[in-house]
Amino acid sequence: MDLDVSHPALSDLRARAKRRMPHFAFEYLDSGTGREMGVRQNRAALDGVQFHPAILQGEIAPDLSRATLDYTNPAPFGVAPIGMAGVLWPDAERLMAEGAARLRMPYGQSTVAAATPEDTGPIVGDLGWYQHYPVNDPEIRRDMLARIKASGWRVLVVTVDVPGESRRERQRRAHVSMPPVMTPSIVASIIASPAWAMGMAKKGKPEMVFPNSYTKGRTGADAFTHAGRLIRGFPDWSYIEEIRGEWDGPLVIKGVQDPKDAERLIGMGVDAIWVSNHSGRQFEGGPAALDALKPVAERVAGRVPVYYCSGIEGGLDILRALAVGADFVFLGKAWYFALAALGPRGIDHLHHILTADMVANMTQIGASSLDDLKGRLVTN
Repeated sequence: MDLDVSHPALSDLRARAKRRMPHFAFEYLDSGTGREMGVRQNRAALDGVQFHPAILQGEIAPDLSRATLDYTNPAPFGVAPIGMAGVLWPDAERLMAEGAARLRMPYGQSTVAAATPEDTGPIVGDLGWYQHYPVNDPEIRRDMLARIKASGWRVLVVTVDVPGESRRERQRRAHVSMPPVMTPSIVASIIASPAWAMGMAKKGKPEMVFPNSYTKGRTGADAFTHAGRLIRGFPDWSYIEEIRGEWDGPLVIKGVQDPKDAERLIGMGVDAIWVSNHSGRQFEGGPAALDALKPVAERVAGRVPVYYCSGIEGGLDILRALAVGADFVFLGKAWYFALAALGPRGIDHLHHILTADMVANMTQIGASSLDDLKGRLVTN
């Protein structure tokens, strides 16, 4: 099968993934919160960024490489963390770590993954970016950080835009729960997804294994509830100060949308700012993430890198975010649509889609390097 013909875009991978995933798993990955205005605002903001196409530029061979945090990447994008990715596809964390290592791109793994840092750290090596949710118990937090470091993870990403649970109504309608409750509709959905079901039968039921390792003998739903309470911290600014004192590698704060917050974080010694609105999954009453990116990037003014995620659907979107002010871009759900659609080769194919789309659009724009993009923006 020629994937460039059968699946030339992320939308094709998403459509195939929807057919292969149980309904509850697809809804967990695909949904926003509320009326999903945040999702639509992210899309509208990206579509609003336009470039002046250039003519008579001769042959252009775009350079997609981008260095950040003392590491040069062949392309300016990576894998954002997704909680409980192991529910989306069997053994997803390991497969994604292997794909990231194969393609030489950063791989983010969530605290609430179905794999421990020890499981995947040796696979991803120096490309590992571990995502940390604030933890209530300082002693447990320090032990977690020590395990993450010992497993080889190079970058710590602290997510700060989840102060509480969001409603995510689509997930409720789909009976999404962790761990899954085997209702008749859930069982029927699993039966209708044989590849997913067979993979899960081999791998075993996915659990939040890292937090669960601190639940002191609890099992089943009780263990899940306890693990959820463990990571449902309510951090303040002092939490970042403590983390900065306990983690001696690169520290990134994810979920920043206010320039003043970015300024304060830089003063506290963080190494990068990550602009995100959690892809519209937490709160739909705020600005599109891309609208928050420009003022944050202007305030940061190159002192530390600025990263971006939320709503990216193709190579052109990556170029848009870079032109507006991002130094590097991450995609989350896209990689898991690709994995569910085609297995491990889906990861490679999505990487191809993104890079080919970037090259095609940079040729139209007349940009030989990523640094040329900003100068070709259409300004109103």
